[in-house]
Parts: sequence; C-alpha cells; structure tokens
Amino acid sequence: MSAVLLRLIVVGVIGLMIFFGARRIWRDWTSQFKSLDEEDKARRRARDLRERQRPDVIDLKRSDDGTYRPEDRNKNQEDDRR
Repeated sequence: MSAVLLRLIVVGVIGLMIFFGARRIWRDWTSQFKSLDEEDKARRRARDLRERQRPDVIDLKRSDDGTYRPEDRNKNQEDDRR
C-alpha cells in the first residue's frame, strides 16, 4: 500500500511542477506580448499625431444627423472675424 501512495505522491509532485512551470512560461510570454503591444500602440499613436499635423489632412466633425463631414470653413472664418 505504501508503494501506491508513494507513486501517487511522486506523480502529484511532478504534475504540480509541470503545472507551475507552464504557468510561469505563460505569464512570461503574456507579459512580453503586452509590452510589445504597448510599444506598438505608442508608435501608432505617435504616427497618427504626426499625420494630423499634415496640411492635407481633413478633420471630420459629426453633424446633427450623425454623418461625419468636413468642418465648415466659412463658419470658422465668420467666428474669426468677430
């Protein structure tokens, strides 16, 4: 009976070691992927901000009917004159 119990303990310990090892590998990989995703997100954000500064980029504003349209330049000029 003690041999069966010893086998169960050994198998259980090996199983726990495999489980915790796989868990650690999973956490290391996910943290690495998260850091890469954050770097990529920051790079895309910087690129988008640079593109917004270009003169050929049009800002779209949502109108009352829900459609996105370029902002009315005449309206802006009237506001500037006041």
